[in-house]
Amino acid sequence: MPSLTAHAAPCPCCAYAHAQSALSFSPLSLFRSARARRVGVAAEAARAPAELHLTGVTVVDPRDGRKSPGMTVVIRAGRIAALVPDAQQLPANGAQRIDARGKFVVPGYNDMHSHVLELDDPSGSLALMLAEGVTGFRQMSGSPALLAKRRAGTLPIGAAAPQLLQTPGAILTPFNAATPDVAREEVRRQKAQGADFVKMGFANPDSFFAAVNEGRRIGIPVLGHLQEGTDPVEATAAGFRSIEHLGPGSAVWVRCSHDEEELRAESYRRDVIKLPPFKIPFMERIIMKKFERMLVNPSAFSKEADVDRLRHASESFSSARAEDMAGHFAEDGSWQCPTLVRLRTQTFADAPDYEHDEMLHYLPRKSVRRWREVTDVWKARPAEVRQTYRDVYPRQLALTRLLHDAGVRMIVGTDGGSYLGPGLTLKQEFRELADAGIEPLAILQMATVNAADYLDRRDAIGLVEPGYDADLVLLDADPLARVENLHAITGVVRGGAYYSRRNLDALKDEVAAGGGYLG
Repeated sequence: MPSLTAHAAPCPCCAYAHAQSALSFSPLSLFRSARARRVGVAAEAARAPAELHLTGVTVVDPRDGRKSPGMTVVIRAGRIAALVPDAQQLPANGAQRIDARGKFVVPGYNDMHSHVLELDDPSGSLALMLAEGVTGFRQMSGSPALLAKRRAGTLPIGAAAPQLLQTPGAILTPFNAATPDVAREEVRRQKAQGADFVKMGFANPDSFFAAVNEGRRIGIPVLGHLQEGTDPVEATAAGFRSIEHLGPGSAVWVRCSHDEEELRAESYRRDVIKLPPFKIPFMERIIMKKFERMLVNPSAFSKEADVDRLRHASESFSSARAEDMAGHFAEDGSWQCPTLVRLRTQTFADAPDYEHDEMLHYLPRKSVRRWREVTDVWKARPAEVRQTYRDVYPRQLALTRLLHDAGVRMIVGTDGGSYLGPGLTLKQEFRELADAGIEPLAILQMATVNAADYLDRRDAIGLVEPGYDADLVLLDADPLARVENLHAITGVVRGGAYYSRRNLDALKDEVAAGGGYLG
């Protein structure tokens, strides 16, 4: 039987989260929950007024980049009530007025791949997300307990935080999807529990397609990680809704290879974690600590056979086959959430810039120590293994551009929020997408209107228009001129409450002072 912790592919988020979801009690949970309930002063600094006016602002429409200067955005009860020219006099009505002359307003950003609610106390991570202009997030790992808390309205999400847009139940792994029948049963269970979607972590190809087909049959999306040995085109045609991390692993690259038949047969035969035929008490708890380390940088622990297959597939890459794959993705309406920033942090974990990354100031000391320990493991890997990932990363950027140019639908995500290490920020993801050759307007679309389309919430989020949620980002410079301007943030409106740059900096300072947490 293969080792339970010898996961084969560079999988940025799966087994550890599932193991966490199995824990009903953590020694730190009571302490951190209490701390989360007494969130500090900075979190309460901005309360939604009865009415808020952003005056003199240029409104940017992310659908086409149209700009409307000299406007006042009127906000009431957490929603945009009106957009009026500044020349039109508005009664004061005790409204809070923000002079936004020379500023640009865009819809709030949506981080569509986050793990923030894995934390016992997510207050710090949520505050850092808000300071980056994130007003909504898709949680990519869940549990029955998390779904129950959402139903009861007791999720630990305070005022200084983005809104939760979607969450799954427990991630599919060999613990709950060992066979096709078990996988189908788990998909049905999660729909009954109220999950918005089912997250595929890792499983054998037969269980993978069983879950996807069952999800389509009963009406709940299955998405996440492609599995080694599966064809991405067959997966999305079957209803696999969103591919995360460009795979991860080699599945996409095998599909684009001149040697696809050979490589797919090899990857289909590879070992997936198998469980013993008998139940071991607390098994998931026992392996959780090992998965915790692996999750920091899966590339540090990947099997050399999988690395060799990735190298072979990327070196035998065919542009024609990639364009054919992209055409299928565009035709079947599936989505891509590349999380380039996650792939980059794995590949270049030993780069000096991460040792000086500003995020280190906001991470718990334990997280920093663990990141450095895993980075030492990465540094000790054979040079040819590390070089393979370094060679592949620029090709991942090029593939992202190819998919975008082919009309494949895309959303943005960071795979962050759970204190895995430095670098997992939306600001850096925007930078990576720009380095891939994608224009600022398209990047803005991925974070706003594309997310609204994906979520089927086109009438509530993604635009600065009357009737939409008052979740906005106020910028110092034209966001369509340079990608850096997308993070020239001078203020954020969340649920109708205005957070000035000073408020946002105070939140960040409080997180740093609290060792990664508010309060």
